[in-house]
Amino acid sequence: MEAKAQARFVRVTPLKARRVVDLIRGKRAEEAVATLRFAPQAAGEPVRKVVESAIANARVKADRAGEAFDASTLVVSEAYVDEGPTLKRFRPRAQGRASRILKRTSHITVVVAPTPTKERTR
Repeated sequence: MEAKAQARFVRVTPLKARRVVDLIRGKRAEEAVATLRFAPQAAGEPVRKVVESAIANARVKADRAGEAFDASTLVVSEAYVDEGPTLKRFRPRAQGRASRILKRTSHITVVVAPTPTKERTR
């Protein structure tokens, strides 16, 4: 049973967040959390929180369905970053001019699913 978690309007640029998300896509969920905990990028913390939230969502879904839950079987099946709204700010420049500063935001989505078990062929 797959579970999904989203963090919206995160104040990190999508390009920087995508670099971090690319590190964990396809990895085991626990391994992804360990990787993100020691990642030097600033986007590592919000992405780690989203992965941990997706694991917790999977635990809740399993409890509601009455299924056994094992976090070690979860894999990051999908992970992507979409661009959120951009905050526009102005900075004073020389000779009375102003330049625009774009503060970009991201929507981070992570989906975890149990590893597919191989069916036996007869």
